[in-house]
Amino acid sequence: MRYHFLVALVFLFSMGCAQSKSKPITEFSQNDIKNGILIDVRTPEEYGSGHIDNAMNINWYDENFTKQFESVDKEETIYLYCKKGGRSAKAAYLLDSLGYKNVIDLEGGYDAYSNK
Repeated sequence: MRYHFLVALVFLFSMGCAQSKSKPITEFSQNDIKNGILIDVRTPEEYGSGHIDNAMNINWYDENFTKQFESVDKEETIYLYCKKGGRSAKAAYLLDSLGYKNVIDLEGGYDAYSNK
Protein backbone atom coordinates (compact mmCIF):
# COMPACT_ATOMS: atom_id res chain seq x y z
CA MET A 1 0.00 0.00 0.00
CA ARG A 2 2.80 2.38 0.89
CA TYR A 3 4.44 1.70 -2.52
CA HIS A 4 1.22 2.58 -4.41
CA PHE A 5 0.86 5.80 -2.46
CA LEU A 6 4.45 6.78 -3.27
CA VAL A 7 3.98 6.00 -6.97
CA ALA A 8 0.76 8.06 -7.04
CA LEU A 9 2.46 10.95 -5.25
CA VAL A 10 5.40 10.95 -7.69
CA PHE A 11 2.98 10.83 -10.64
CA LEU A 12 0.94 13.77 -9.35
CA PHE A 13 4.08 15.78 -8.64
CA SER A 14 5.46 15.16 -12.12
CA MET A 15 2.16 16.18 -13.72
CA GLY A 16 2.29 19.50 -11.89
CA CYS A 17 5.83 20.36 -12.92
CA ALA A 18 6.35 22.79 -15.77
CA GLN A 19 7.99 21.27 -18.81
CA SER A 20 9.13 23.98 -21.18
CA LYS A 21 10.79 23.00 -24.44
CA SER A 22 14.16 24.10 -25.71
CA LYS A 23 16.01 24.37 -29.01
CA PRO A 24 19.60 25.40 -29.76
CA ILE A 25 19.57 29.03 -30.83
CA THR A 26 21.94 28.16 -33.68
CA GLU A 27 19.06 26.17 -35.24
CA PHE A 28 16.64 29.10 -34.98
CA SER A 29 15.58 30.92 -38.16
CA GLN A 30 13.18 33.73 -38.99
CA ASN A 31 10.85 31.08 -40.46
CA ASP A 32 10.32 29.81 -36.90
CA ILE A 33 8.50 32.98 -35.84
CA LYS A 34 5.98 33.05 -38.68
CA ASN A 35 3.48 31.50 -36.26
CA GLY A 36 4.91 32.81 -33.00
CA ILE A 37 6.78 35.63 -31.31
CA LEU A 38 10.43 36.11 -30.45
CA ILE A 39 11.25 37.64 -27.07
CA ASP A 40 14.66 38.90 -25.95
CA VAL A 41 14.60 38.82 -22.13
CA ARG A 42 17.84 40.78 -21.69
CA THR A 43 18.02 44.31 -20.35
CA PRO A 44 17.19 47.22 -22.70
CA GLU A 45 20.91 48.11 -22.76
CA GLU A 46 21.87 44.59 -23.89
CA TYR A 47 19.06 44.58 -26.45
CA GLY A 48 20.22 47.95 -27.76
CA SER A 49 23.74 46.65 -28.33
CA GLY A 50 22.42 44.00 -30.73
CA HIS A 51 19.52 41.58 -31.03
CA ILE A 52 17.93 39.07 -33.39
CA ASP A 53 15.73 40.64 -36.09
CA ASN A 54 12.03 40.87 -35.16
CA ALA A 55 12.66 40.28 -31.45
CA MET A 56 10.66 42.17 -28.85
CA ASN A 57 12.45 43.16 -25.66
CA ILE A 58 10.82 42.19 -22.36
CA ASN A 59 13.37 42.55 -19.56
CA TRP A 60 13.47 39.52 -17.23
CA TYR A 61 14.48 41.83 -14.37
CA ASP A 62 11.47 44.13 -14.89
CA GLU A 63 9.11 43.88 -11.91
CA ASN A 64 6.11 43.54 -14.25
CA PHE A 65 7.69 40.90 -16.50
CA THR A 66 4.71 38.53 -16.41
CA LYS A 67 2.19 41.36 -16.78
CA GLN A 68 3.71 42.17 -20.17
CA PHE A 69 2.60 38.74 -21.42
CA GLU A 70 -1.07 39.19 -20.48
CA SER A 71 -1.99 40.18 -24.05
CA VAL A 72 -0.22 37.12 -25.52
CA ASP A 73 -2.48 34.16 -26.33
CA LYS A 74 -1.48 31.19 -24.16
CA GLU A 75 -1.59 28.93 -27.24
CA GLU A 76 0.85 31.08 -29.25
CA THR A 77 4.42 29.87 -29.69
CA ILE A 78 6.86 32.00 -27.71
CA TYR A 79 10.60 31.82 -28.42
CA LEU A 80 12.81 33.21 -25.63
CA TYR A 81 16.49 34.07 -25.54
CA CYS A 82 18.95 36.01 -23.42
CA LYS A 83 22.73 36.41 -23.42
CA LYS A 84 23.79 32.83 -22.65
CA GLY A 85 20.62 30.95 -21.70
CA GLY A 86 20.09 31.34 -17.95
CA ARG A 87 17.45 34.05 -17.87
CA SER A 88 15.53 32.64 -20.82
CA ALA A 89 15.40 29.20 -19.17
CA LYS A 90 13.97 30.78 -16.02
CA ALA A 91 11.50 32.83 -18.05
CA ALA A 92 10.42 29.74 -20.02
CA TYR A 93 9.81 27.84 -16.81
CA LEU A 94 7.81 30.73 -15.36
CA LEU A 95 5.64 31.21 -18.45
CA ASP A 96 5.05 27.48 -18.71
CA SER A 97 3.92 27.40 -15.08
CA LEU A 98 1.49 30.25 -15.86
CA GLY A 99 -0.21 28.15 -18.53
CA TYR A 100 1.53 29.20 -21.73
CA LYS A 101 1.48 26.04 -23.85
CA ASN A 102 4.25 26.57 -26.43
CA VAL A 103 7.24 28.19 -24.77
CA ILE A 104 10.60 27.44 -26.37
CA ASP A 105 13.88 28.43 -24.74
CA LEU A 106 16.56 29.15 -27.35
CA GLU A 107 19.59 27.55 -25.71
CA GLY A 108 22.97 29.23 -25.94
CA GLY A 109 21.59 32.75 -26.09
CA TYR A 110 22.56 35.73 -28.17
CA ASP A 111 26.27 35.01 -27.71
CA ALA A 112 25.92 31.65 -29.50
CA TYR A 113 23.63 33.15 -32.16
CA SER A 114 26.01 35.99 -33.01
CA ASN A 115 28.97 33.56 -33.21
CA LYS A 116 27.33 31.17 -35.67
